[in-house]
Amino acid sequence: MAYTTIDDPTKFFSTNLWVGDDTSPRTLTGFGHQPDFVWARYRDSGSLNHVLTDSVRGGDKMVFSNSNAAEDTKSHGEITSFNSDGITVADGTNATYPRLYFNDDDPFGGGTAGNYVGWSWKGGGTAVSNGDGSITSTVSADTTAGFSIVTYTGNGTNNDSATIGHGLGVTLDAIIVKGTSHTANWIYGTSALGYNSRLQLNNNVAKADGTYAFGVSGVTPSSTTFTVSASSGDDHTNASSNTYVAYCFAEKKGYSKFGSYTGNGNADGAFVYTGFEPAWVMVKVTNDADNWHIIDNKRNPFNTMDSHLFANLTIAEATTSSYNFDMLSNGFKARSTNNAFNASGKPYIYMAFAEKPFVTEGTKAAGTAR
Repeated sequence: MAYTTIDDPTKFFSTNLWVGDDTSPRTLTGFGHQPDFVWARYRDSGSLNHVLTDSVRGGDKMVFSNSNAAEDTKSHGEITSFNSDGITVADGTNATYPRLYFNDDDPFGGGTAGNYVGWSWKGGGTAVSNGDGSITSTVSADTTAGFSIVTYTGNGTNNDSATIGHGLGVTLDAIIVKGTSHTANWIYGTSALGYNSRLQLNNNVAKADGTYAFGVSGVTPSSTTFTVSASSGDDHTNASSNTYVAYCFAEKKGYSKFGSYTGNGNADGAFVYTGFEPAWVMVKVTNDADNWHIIDNKRNPFNTMDSHLFANLTIAEATTSSYNFDMLSNGFKARSTNNAFNASGKPYIYMAFAEKPFVTEGTKAAGTAR
């Protein structure tokens, strides 16, 4: 049996917590890797965006998972450098929320603590041109971890012939695409649903079929490319002259998992086997309007875990027994019966990244019960 070569997942993904202090510049360390993709959220108050930025577009270019808005290039306290063990953030110039995105100690002046969470992924560092698809892309790819950041400019093709190189050398298990030059929904595609279906990361809507987001016929990505189309309304991924960013994922045993499960409506389940102890899980019911739930083991260091953020909402972190959740040595288990992630008979999709593999290379046991 072959085991994962990723014995230390923090070399490729980590969750990081910090308290804003208004200093500028400020270097945040302890990430465990040089991040190429950072997803951050102020935890204490609502009406604030989830901020996503990456080294390919630049740390001053931000998109928001809860919004269909175009890329924000204003200076609100951007990432000025992606470092070997973290990031450096700068003071912004926005008079209302000067350090809102990464380092404000109290954005609303109400005495809140200024708690932040940042999830970071290592890509391939400096991006390179990729000509594998019919549209040339710019790609930062880490083939070991199965993650790449892809940017491209659409050409308006609206059939199955427009393809984008992703640089991973294996077929993809999940793609998240966002138009950056214009108003556009976040398009989420996964092998767990099939690529003739899509979800929208910025909305709580159920999956839609036949949207053309990944080609008119919903083309499964190859080991080198994924398919895009202009003929998909608000779900377009290839409008002429528009720019896009795509975050591409390929499952790696012992490190990442992208799949589906069926809820059992019982507080003792459903259990989902991942083959590793999860550090981070995002879950969405697929046939109902409900939110994207994000759970991690830094905001929730012990089971039962009940602190959730929602990728599609601006509300503050929610802590409630209605969202009880366990992360185990080899998977995760829902400990509540709500529609969010465990209603009886309901279908769900998830993506998960590891704290530690259940076994390490050479069959030595690694995971331990929480």
